[in-house]
Amino acid sequence: MTKLNIHEAKTHLSKYILQVQSGEVITLCKNDVPVALITPLPKEHRSRKHLFGLAKGKGKVTASFFDRLTDKDLPGFGL
Repeated sequence: MTKLNIHEAKTHLSKYILQVQSGEVITLCKNDVPVALITPLPKEHRSRKHLFGLAKGKGKVTASFFDRLTDKDLPGFGL
């Protein structure tokens, strides 16, 4: 497993993406403290058709979705 700081990952991202595509897991660190993992996607999720539209047909947007927000609605959005 490769460990690298965020600056190194940003500088050489293409190189590390190739490593991830070949199955390696990379630990991203901030000031040498691990904060995230970059892992390869499972094979069933590697085509474009699986990345977009996963929720197609599973929800419905009603006309009221486009109604203007009121002062009563705004606290729920932290405004």
